[in-house]
Amino acid sequence: MAEQFDVVVIGAGAAGMMCAAAAGQRGKRVVLVDHAEKLAEKIRISGGGRCNFTNINAGPAHFLSENPHFAKSALSRYTPQDFLALVKKYRIAYHEKHRGQLFCDDSAEQIIDMLKAECNAGNVRWRMPATVQSVEQQGERFLVQTSAGLIDAGAVVIATGGLSIPKIGATDFGYRIASQFGLAIVEPRPALVPLTFDAQQWQPFVPLAGVSLEVDVETGTLKGRKATGARFREDLLFTHRGLSGPAILQISSFWQPGTPITINLLPELDVAATLLEGKGTIKKHLGNVLAQWLPARVAEGLLQAHGFQADARLADMQDAQLRRLGQAVNAWTITPNGSEGYRKAEVTRGGVDTKELSQQTMMANRVPGLYFIGESVDVTGWLGGYNFQWAWASGMAAGLAV
Repeated sequence: MAEQFDVVVIGAGAAGMMCAAAAGQRGKRVVLVDHAEKLAEKIRISGGGRCNFTNINAGPAHFLSENPHFAKSALSRYTPQDFLALVKKYRIAYHEKHRGQLFCDDSAEQIIDMLKAECNAGNVRWRMPATVQSVEQQGERFLVQTSAGLIDAGAVVIATGGLSIPKIGATDFGYRIASQFGLAIVEPRPALVPLTFDAQQWQPFVPLAGVSLEVDVETGTLKGRKATGARFREDLLFTHRGLSGPAILQISSFWQPGTPITINLLPELDVAATLLEGKGTIKKHLGNVLAQWLPARVAEGLLQAHGFQADARLADMQDAQLRRLGQAVNAWTITPNGSEGYRKAEVTRGGVDTKELSQQTMMANRVPGLYFIGESVDVTGWLGGYNFQWAWASGMAAGLAV
């Protein structure tokens, strides 16, 4: 015999628990199903274990989607201040770290405990660990076969996330369900992910692994005032295989395979002009001059990669060479050959096409009673708490609608 519920939420992560709690507290009979042994592992590991749970600046402009307007409704109806009120209600101490990013003072476990308590306040039932074997529509209801038994529900909410970090249980379940019901999917790909480069091209920079500095990074083109790409000022980190750090994670969501990224390693200094101005007075070698402004290892690697001798005297350089060196520092242009993939991606870009969903309720327009929320949808936030805010907002939108 099937157990009867009003709502079955599949996926007990950030969006799923938010949705289940909202629906349960409205008096709906809700069951939350998840295949994992441990609850909300992605919350647990986020923000270095302190969970960057939102960003006080979060708004539609901080999200990528084929339809950039889709997220406006949910984000405007459940704001960072709304989630912050919940955090304060549970007396969770927090701090603002950088550019509006809010973190727990103590542990991400506090956010998990809070969401679990909110679910319990709505009498949400739990089926965990339990795998979902099938989802079938029967008239106006759904039959969900799980390893913990058959569930009969009036609504199904898919909150199973994307493909990022498979080692903690990420799967393509949400996309499979969308395809089963004939919904279009925007091709998923890793986002907020380190970028990699051709091994031979990267050789001069391998010794720099672990070096970090603040840079401007951009990709795409800037046409007049209209940016068709993106630009960020954040910290960059050299790795053995390429580049990481917040600057690269941010730009990776915008980067298109085969296109270059441009990095200004000294955003506050016009290097070419400074070198030309000092040519007649500065007696130092090129390596020593650059090392005044850049970490010495970065200066050395950059000179090597661009065919300059570190022991060449500045005074002996031709003006054209100094302009080329300035360009190498202020507009270092390099083309990634790929990324570190889903295993190191913080999120997945793409997902269920927003054209298929109601922006007010997150329900599939052509499948009444079937909802998609969180990372399974083609809405991807910037680095810095934005993706959690989308989880809370989309979860709340569905939780109030089911």
